[in-house]
Amino acid sequence: MDLDRKTLDALVEEITRQVVTVLKEEASRPTPVRLPDVPQSSPEYDENGVQHRPEVARQALQNGASRLSTTLGVSNVSQDIAGYIDHTLLKPDASQAEVAQLCHEARQYHFAAVCVNPTNVLLCSQLLQGSGVEVCTVVGFPLGATPPEVKAYEAQQAISDGATEVDMVINVGALKSKEHELVQRDIATVSRTSHNGGAICKVIIEAALLTDEEKEKACELAQAAGADYVKTSTGFGPGGATLHDVALMRQVVGPEMGVKAAGGIRTYEDAEAMVKAGATRIGASASIKIVQGADGS
Repeated sequence: MDLDRKTLDALVEEITRQVVTVLKEEASRPTPVRLPDVPQSSPEYDENGVQHRPEVARQALQNGASRLSTTLGVSNVSQDIAGYIDHTLLKPDASQAEVAQLCHEARQYHFAAVCVNPTNVLLCSQLLQGSGVEVCTVVGFPLGATPPEVKAYEAQQAISDGATEVDMVINVGALKSKEHELVQRDIATVSRTSHNGGAICKVIIEAALLTDEEKEKACELAQAAGADYVKTSTGFGPGGATLHDVALMRQVVGPEMGVKAAGGIRTYEDAEAMVKAGATRIGASASIKIVQGADGS
């Protein structure tokens, strides 16, 4: 059922009120670490559409450099880890109250983005307005086995609802069938739609289903199609992110694209290792545990 703006605003207000009531009961808990180097403003992008944070990018832009190095910020991962994380809630039974809680946590810890299913984008964009936290959604999720035009429409609708980042799943079967032209067109269609709407596009290759040769080809096709990131996993496949896959993906795309590690990342040590392997974004549902682990909590 479609909601008009007045009804939606009332719903957002009520959900937020309920979440705040619950959170007040937790006020006795230690205050989470504020990460001083994470900016409060929206993330910025270089001329190639690669997302970065200003305090990290300053080093990369010395002497006119226009691209990000994969090692930028690695020495200060523990202080900056929240700025790498897409705080994620993609389970099919997620309630509106849980989505509101996710947004509250994203504001509190200054995560890079929340990552939610398309039907929750409008609520998140309302709750995160002015926070500097991006709204990421998923397209063709989790199988990737829908036509490019359908994925593009899904992306366009999500962007209209307020999404600023689109994580699309490739047509895995087409890749394994060596239908590379179809795979590239699939990615390019969503990437173009995302960019036209002012959003960035991350390409989920579902690495656990692929050989190393196929992973390399998927990354090459994503790069050729104009995507901004390649991403390891949906979190719903047979396996999640591995250091091997992150390093391989980084090697293929070079410093020109982002690499998002997602699936099975549950501790600070996991996240730190992924960043050192070349990840510039982390998708995780255990985000708070990861940030608290950076401080030894």
